[in-house]
Formats: sequence, structure tokens, C-alpha cells
Amino acid sequence: MPLVAAAGLLTAARERRGAVAAFNVITLEHVEAVLEGAERAGVPVILQISENAVRYRRADPLPLARAATAAAEAAAVPAALHLDHVRDPELLRRAAEAGCSSVMVDASHLPYRDNLAACAAAARWARANGLWTEAELGVVGGKDGEPPPDPHHPEARTDPEAARAFTAASGVDALAVAIGSRHAMTTPVAALDHALLARLAERVPVPLVLHGSSGVPAAELAAAVRGGITKVNIGTALNVALTTGVRAALVGDTEVVDPRRWLADGRSAMAATAARLAALVHRPPPGPEAPRPAPPVARPHPTPHPPARGSDEEPP
Repeated sequence: MPLVAAAGLLTAARERRGAVAAFNVITLEHVEAVLEGAERAGVPVILQISENAVRYRRADPLPLARAATAAAEAAAVPAALHLDHVRDPELLRRAAEAGCSSVMVDASHLPYRDNLAACAAAARWARANGLWTEAELGVVGGKDGEPPPDPHHPEARTDPEAARAFTAASGVDALAVAIGSRHAMTTPVAALDHALLARLAERVPVPLVLHGSSGVPAAELAAAVRGGITKVNIGTALNVALTTGVRAALVGDTEVVDPRRWLADGRSAMAATAARLAALVHRPPPGPEAPRPAPPVARPHPTPHPPARGSDEEPP
């Protein structure tokens, strides 16, 4: 089926008190595996292309984006395309051209006022071009060799009142929050601050996003969705599955030279991981935690419309 808007998937997830799994893809095998996993689980999914992935693909988002679009059109479940962790203004301008319905502006490494200004400018441009905008407040860390944040440092966690003010002033449509996860974790050992998440869910009117979800145990992840997380970003878990599958295939047959034979094992491993995690967050099983608080009333959002080519609004 044609690509759908991430906005609709996240709105529906909030209404059912669940979340949408958003998987970062790098190769066509990633794309095929994520869609296969979503089909197995019978749930919608978001395909994410990060700025790092674009850089790896020779700085052009279109080949992978168009391949993802074609694969999604052949899938039996709804899929959206999202441009993730964008710092380059020129790449942001290409989000609509690539077929993305949403973009994450990565400015959380900047001081608060600079983060706010960058995200507000990006949100104005994105809205004029029919896109949803995600921002990040707090320090998730772990990308591009960044050291892990001190979990006891106040700035390593997202302050609920700052998050409320930030979303109101910036106009962003979703907010990634720092509650104890970290990017690029290869083992699921992160402990989340569920009390902080409850306060964030009470104060922030837009969908909350969890980055670094590969490092979060299944029970913690389910509890986070029950507590208010609406979008769950997953990347490293796919890469662990791919590498493990490929390594096992190559060790098992030292004479193999056809890449299809070992890539197929990696793709199958990723599909199994995607199916498990997509199903888990779509509607997590009941748990001992208090039920998710009713979200604040969100501000109206215009119906998605085709990109406004030649808009005077400029991203940062």
C-alpha cells in the first residue's frame, strides 16, 4: 500500500494506548526485514533513514528512500517514512522530496535556547511543507562515539516543565525524551525512570518518543509504552541481528561467495527481531504499573497536505 503519514500512525497509537515501532534502516535488507517483521506481527511501522545512513549512502537520501517507498507499497501493513537525527539544513530541505512525512531535528546537543530556536525554525518550515517535526530535549547520548551521560546529572534527564515550555514555544509535533536509555547499546540493560516518564506524560501535549530502545529490556519497554511513550526508535537491535546472522553463515560455510546466501540469514534474523519488537510496543501486555495517564489536550494540527514547493519558510 502507499506510504502513510507518521502523524496518523502516532495519533492512532495514542488512542489505543500503545506505540509505533520506528526502525532505522541502512540497506535494502533492513527495509525488507522490517516490513516482513511488521507483516508477521500485523502492525504498522515507521521506516527511518538517519543522517548517518544518508552519509553512508554517499550523501544522497533518494536511492534508499525510493527503495523503501517501493517496498512499502508492496507490503501488507501501513508504513511511514521518517528522516531521523537531522543536523544538516540542506538534508532537512530534502525530506519531502524523499517521501518522508516526518523529520527529527537533532539539536539537543546545543544549549537550550539554541535547540529551541533551531527546532522552532524547522517546525515552521516542516509545517509549511506538510511534515511533522520531532525534537529532542535532554541528553540521550551514545551517537557518533559520544560518551554516555551521567544518569545522575540533572541535564541527562528531560525536565517536565522545560519539556512543556519547549513544545509550546517550538511548535514541534513530537518530543524525544531522556529517561535512562542511550543510543548504540548492544545489550538490553538500561533501566528507565518511569516516575519521570509519568510526569512528562502529564505535562507534554505531544507524543513522546524513546530513543535508544535497543538497550531497553522488553519488560521495561512495555512499561514505558504503558506509561506514555508513543514512538519507539530501534536501530542497533537490527544491526546486532544482521551481524550475528551473517557471521554465523560465514563461519558455517567458509567457501561461500554468493552474498545472497549470507545476507539472507542476516535479513531473516532482522525480520524476527522486528516482528518481536513491533508486536511488543503496538499494544504491550498489562503490567503492575499504574495505567498511562490521559495525555494533555494536543493543539490542533492541520491536515497533512502536499509539500509547498518554494515556501519562504527556511529551516535552520
